[in-house]
Amino acid sequence: MTAGELADLPLRDALRGMRPYGAPQLDVPVLLNVNENPYGPSETVVTDIAASVAAVARDLNRYPDREATELRAALAGYLGHGLTVQQVWAANGSNEVMLQVLQAFGGHGRVAMSFAPTYSMYPEYARDTETAWVTGERRADFTIDPDHAVAQIERHRPSVVLLASPNNPTGTALPLRTVEAICAAAPGVVVVDEAYAEFRRAGTPSALSLLPGQPRLMVTRTMSKAFALAGARVGYVAAGAAVVDALRVVRLPYHLSAVTQAVATAALRHADELLRRVDELREERDRTVAWLRGDMGLEAADSDANFVLFGRFADRHAVWQGLLERGVLIREVGPDGWLRVSIGTPDEMAAFRTALTEVVS
Repeated sequence: MTAGELADLPLRDALRGMRPYGAPQLDVPVLLNVNENPYGPSETVVTDIAASVAAVARDLNRYPDREATELRAALAGYLGHGLTVQQVWAANGSNEVMLQVLQAFGGHGRVAMSFAPTYSMYPEYARDTETAWVTGERRADFTIDPDHAVAQIERHRPSVVLLASPNNPTGTALPLRTVEAICAAAPGVVVVDEAYAEFRRAGTPSALSLLPGQPRLMVTRTMSKAFALAGARVGYVAAGAAVVDALRVVRLPYHLSAVTQAVATAALRHADELLRRVDELREERDRTVAWLRGDMGLEAADSDANFVLFGRFADRHAVWQGLLERGVLIREVGPDGWLRVSIGTPDEMAAFRTALTEVVS
């Protein structure tokens, strides 16, 4: 046997031939492919974060608070809706929260479900927890038909239903009546993934308002996007206290470092300042949608997120490559013929518009 060959290792059968998840990481002038916030924290926020990290650094020989109580209390205060610390759980990005959900409520002989197209990591959470994965379909406008959703739930009896709202990669938000219909039909837990919730348009509701009457509903959020903390890796979930206790059962010991907790808690102290940039990104997103539909004559999905899915192209890879050759990196993801662009600064979006105009003409 040749040393170092992956194929020679006793890997689980479900993982053979798999590649690690991830968008291309390329060194180009304009990065608009992973839905990052283009605006970093201000010097005021950086100073507070640095001081907070310095304070906990003196005790790094000790384990962190394994319950992250201060951070969870701050998150509950930020979310509002009468939430308490017992109803909020935090982890290393909403990805880890989702994995914990599948560890707690999925597993061998159980089913997880979503509605395609949606976030491409969902089936990987299922795979990694040996949970069967099934999908229903979205309408042509990427919304979910409640009758179809209920029929699919009755057919597959999922232990976990994952609903991204706003949906990635389409940007589509769910009406609360659709969430309520799915909760009523689901035999297990329902997760509404609101990673991009702060970017939703005026009048678009959050599923947080449904929590009091839905004991098996979870609403997940992240600090990566609106809070410009993608590098800190902080995600969280709001749910009933019993659901949070279930996630605490499967979490790794001391899973959230003292440094991470300090960074996130400091950022929450500056929530108003950090979220002011969200309004600018919303406006830039809406201008981008209007330009794609008007000047370019393309389709663009309605978006409540900090990205826009647009098309349709006979050869989307050629368009993606043409943009890359002009120094603009976007994401080749979603249904055939469509591409996704993250919303950047005005200068970055101007570069995107110039490059796309050249490519399609």
